[in-house]
Amino acid sequence: MKHILVILSFMVVFNCNSNGQKKAEKSQFKISKTESEWQKQLSELEYYVLRQGGTERAFTSDLNKTYEDGIYVCKACETPLFKSEHKFNSGTGWPSFDREIKGNVAYASSNPNSFYGVEEHCATCGGHLGHIFNDGPKNTTGKRHCINGVALKFIPKQE
Repeated sequence: MKHILVILSFMVVFNCNSNGQKKAEKSQFKISKTESEWQKQLSELEYYVLRQGGTERAFTSDLNKTYEDGIYVCKACETPLFKSEHKFNSGTGWPSFDREIKGNVAYASSNPNSFYGVEEHCATCGGHLGHIFNDGPKNTTGKRHCINGVALKFIPKQE
Protein backbone atom coordinates (compact mmCIF):
# COMPACT_ATOMS: atom_id res chain seq x y z
CA MET A 1 0.00 0.00 0.00
CA LYS A 2 2.90 2.34 0.80
CA HIS A 3 4.29 1.84 -2.73
CA ILE A 4 0.96 2.74 -4.28
CA LEU A 5 0.84 6.00 -2.32
CA VAL A 6 4.38 6.87 -3.42
CA ILE A 7 3.50 6.19 -7.07
CA LEU A 8 0.30 8.22 -6.86
CA SER A 9 2.16 11.10 -5.22
CA PHE A 10 4.78 10.99 -7.97
CA MET A 11 2.08 11.10 -10.67
CA VAL A 12 0.41 14.13 -9.09
CA VAL A 13 3.67 16.05 -8.79
CA PHE A 14 4.89 15.22 -12.33
CA ASN A 15 1.73 15.40 -14.39
CA CYS A 16 1.65 16.15 -18.13
CA ASN A 17 0.77 19.83 -17.70
CA SER A 18 4.27 21.03 -16.97
CA ASN A 19 5.65 24.55 -16.98
CA GLY A 20 6.98 23.90 -20.49
CA GLN A 21 3.46 24.21 -21.90
CA LYS A 22 2.88 27.47 -20.04
CA LYS A 23 6.20 28.87 -21.37
CA ALA A 24 5.40 27.84 -24.92
CA GLU A 25 1.99 29.53 -24.78
CA LYS A 26 3.61 32.85 -23.84
CA SER A 27 5.83 32.78 -26.93
CA GLN A 28 4.80 34.45 -30.15
CA PHE A 29 3.80 32.08 -32.93
CA LYS A 30 3.01 32.73 -36.60
CA ILE A 31 -0.58 31.68 -35.89
CA SER A 32 -2.03 33.18 -32.74
CA LYS A 33 -5.69 33.05 -31.69
CA THR A 34 -7.67 33.82 -28.57
CA GLU A 35 -8.71 30.90 -26.38
CA SER A 36 -12.29 31.51 -27.51
CA GLU A 37 -11.24 31.21 -31.17
CA TRP A 38 -9.37 27.95 -30.46
CA GLN A 39 -12.39 26.56 -28.60
CA LYS A 40 -14.64 27.27 -31.60
CA GLN A 41 -12.21 25.63 -34.02
CA LEU A 42 -11.27 22.52 -32.01
CA SER A 43 -13.29 19.73 -30.42
CA GLU A 44 -13.26 19.53 -26.62
CA LEU A 45 -10.56 16.82 -26.63
CA GLU A 46 -8.48 18.59 -29.29
CA TYR A 47 -8.61 21.80 -27.24
CA TYR A 48 -7.66 19.92 -24.06
CA VAL A 49 -4.60 18.38 -25.71
CA LEU A 50 -3.44 21.12 -28.09
CA ARG A 51 -4.15 24.21 -25.98
CA GLN A 52 -4.09 22.92 -22.39
CA GLY A 53 -1.27 20.38 -22.68
CA GLY A 54 -3.44 17.36 -21.91
CA THR A 55 -3.01 13.77 -23.04
CA GLU A 56 -5.52 11.53 -24.77
CA ARG A 57 -6.03 7.99 -23.45
CA ALA A 58 -3.64 5.42 -24.90
CA PHE A 59 -4.89 3.24 -27.79
CA THR A 60 -7.82 5.58 -28.58
CA SER A 61 -6.50 7.21 -31.76
CA ASP A 62 -7.08 5.62 -35.15
CA LEU A 63 -3.77 7.19 -36.20
CA ASN A 64 -1.91 4.85 -33.85
CA LYS A 65 -2.42 2.03 -36.38
CA THR A 66 -2.23 4.14 -39.57
CA TYR A 67 0.74 3.12 -41.73
CA GLU A 68 -0.19 4.48 -45.18
CA ASP A 69 2.17 6.76 -47.07
CA GLY A 70 1.51 10.40 -46.29
CA ILE A 71 2.19 13.21 -43.91
CA TYR A 72 1.00 14.09 -40.42
CA VAL A 73 0.11 17.75 -39.90
CA CYS A 74 -0.92 19.81 -36.88
CA LYS A 75 -4.67 19.48 -36.32
CA ALA A 76 -4.88 23.17 -35.34
CA CYS A 77 -2.95 24.82 -38.21
CA GLU A 78 -1.97 22.07 -40.70
CA THR A 79 1.77 22.60 -40.37
CA PRO A 80 3.56 19.44 -41.61
CA LEU A 81 5.10 17.74 -38.56
CA PHE A 82 5.95 14.10 -39.30
CA LYS A 83 6.40 11.88 -42.37
CA SER A 84 4.81 8.43 -42.46
CA GLU A 85 8.16 6.85 -43.34
CA HIS A 86 9.41 7.83 -39.85
CA LYS A 87 6.47 6.30 -37.98
CA PHE A 88 6.92 3.09 -36.00
CA ASN A 89 4.90 0.92 -33.63
CA SER A 90 6.22 1.72 -30.17
CA GLY A 91 3.57 -0.34 -28.40
CA THR A 92 2.78 2.62 -26.15
CA GLY A 93 -0.69 3.35 -27.56
CA TRP A 94 0.17 6.68 -29.20
CA PRO A 95 1.46 7.42 -32.70
CA SER A 96 5.26 7.38 -32.52
CA PHE A 97 7.90 8.75 -34.87
CA ASP A 98 11.70 8.58 -34.80
CA ARG A 99 12.12 12.12 -36.19
CA GLU A 100 10.20 15.30 -36.88
CA ILE A 101 10.16 17.58 -39.90
CA LYS A 102 12.98 19.95 -38.95
CA GLY A 103 11.92 23.45 -37.99
CA ASN A 104 8.23 22.60 -37.57
CA VAL A 105 8.37 21.22 -34.02
CA ALA A 106 9.38 23.25 -30.97
CA TYR A 107 10.51 21.88 -27.62
CA ALA A 108 9.92 23.11 -24.08
CA SER A 109 10.76 21.71 -20.67
CA SER A 110 11.45 23.24 -17.32
CA ASN A 111 12.58 19.85 -16.02
CA PRO A 112 14.66 17.75 -18.44
CA ASN A 113 14.62 14.86 -15.95
CA SER A 114 10.82 14.74 -15.98
CA PHE A 115 9.20 11.33 -16.23
CA TYR A 116 7.30 12.64 -19.26
CA GLY A 117 10.33 13.73 -21.24
CA VAL A 118 10.58 17.00 -23.14
CA GLU A 119 7.34 18.52 -24.42
CA GLU A 120 6.81 18.96 -28.14
CA HIS A 121 4.77 21.77 -29.66
CA CYS A 122 3.82 22.88 -33.14
CA ALA A 123 6.32 25.61 -34.01
CA THR A 124 3.64 27.51 -35.96
CA CYS A 125 0.72 27.68 -33.50
CA GLY A 126 2.23 26.42 -30.22
CA GLY A 127 -0.16 23.49 -29.96
CA HIS A 128 0.94 20.76 -27.52
CA LEU A 129 1.71 17.57 -29.45
CA GLY A 130 3.24 15.17 -26.93
CA HIS A 131 6.71 14.35 -25.65
CA ILE A 132 10.07 13.09 -26.92
CA PHE A 133 11.98 10.26 -25.25
CA ASN A 134 15.37 8.60 -25.80
CA ASP A 135 13.97 5.06 -26.13
CA GLY A 136 13.23 5.00 -29.88
CA PRO A 137 14.66 2.69 -32.55
CA LYS A 138 18.41 2.29 -32.03
CA ASN A 139 18.98 1.70 -35.75
CA THR A 140 17.73 5.20 -36.64
CA THR A 141 17.70 8.21 -34.29
CA GLY A 142 17.12 6.52 -30.93
CA LYS A 143 14.30 9.04 -30.37
CA ARG A 144 10.60 8.37 -29.78
CA HIS A 145 8.29 11.27 -30.51
CA CYS A 146 5.21 10.10 -28.58
CA ILE A 147 2.39 12.19 -30.08
CA ASN A 148 -1.29 12.53 -29.23
CA GLY A 149 -3.24 11.33 -32.28
CA VAL A 150 -5.90 13.95 -31.63
CA ALA A 151 -3.24 16.65 -32.19
CA LEU A 152 -2.59 15.33 -35.71
CA LYS A 153 -4.35 15.15 -39.06
CA PHE A 154 -3.16 12.54 -41.55
CA ILE A 155 -2.97 13.52 -45.22
CA PRO A 156 -2.47 10.47 -47.48
CA LYS A 157 0.10 10.71 -50.28
CA GLN A 158 -1.47 11.60 -53.62
CA GLU A 159 -0.60 9.17 -56.40
